[in-house]
Amino acid sequence: MVNFMSIYIIAGIIAVLGMIVQWQLQNRFNRYSKIPVGDGMTGADIARKMLYDNGIYDVEVVATRGMLTDHYDPRSKRVALSEGVYNSCSVAAAAVAAHECGHAVQHATGYAPLRLRSALVPVVSFSSRIVPWVLIFGILLINIFPNLLWFGIALFALTTLFSVVTLPVEINASRRAVAWLSNTGVTDVTTYGKAVDALRWAAYTYVIDAIGSIATLLYYVSIALGARRD
Repeated sequence: MVNFMSIYIIAGIIAVLGMIVQWQLQNRFNRYSKIPVGDGMTGADIARKMLYDNGIYDVEVVATRGMLTDHYDPRSKRVALSEGVYNSCSVAAAAVAAHECGHAVQHATGYAPLRLRSALVPVVSFSSRIVPWVLIFGILLINIFPNLLWFGIALFALTTLFSVVTLPVEINASRRAVAWLSNTGVTDVTTYGKAVDALRWAAYTYVIDAIGSIATLLYYVSIALGARRD
């Protein structure tokens, strides 16, 4: 039988950790948004310089609405920076802008984990729309159509794989970012550690997502295996 109490406890712990990480990330972004970088470059300036320094001239840097909505779109070759990053001269803006450009550098150099994640996007986008219903009906009809639940588990496993593959992609982009920020002198001894700290907490959000996805996958597997034993 499935130990639902243990599952609820694990889910609760993951949820609490997720809230803590989000709070810490927001706290650090707000704090480091008040600390300027020495040369006064905005997030947009830093993004363009990092791209050019890496020989990338076909990626556009644009502003996008929202907070912490920064991303790199490999399809349109566009680095989108939130308004608080695009126009800001802060350590937080520098770290975020360089991180997103780290993805553009990955794309330009054919970084394997990024290629895998990009290949998974259309599959995961499709499966995520139907997997909740497949899992629900798979559980309800487990004694009649047991393979339906296993089909849902297989679909959900793709989402879990996407979350796990995302980890090295994000960590590598951050490493590229902080190395470039340090080598070019955008950050110095007083601001380098703050840029690293901001990106570290951003990476923790992906770690929590991956752990949560793995835990959920194991939960559904345990239901399927429990039904088979019964």
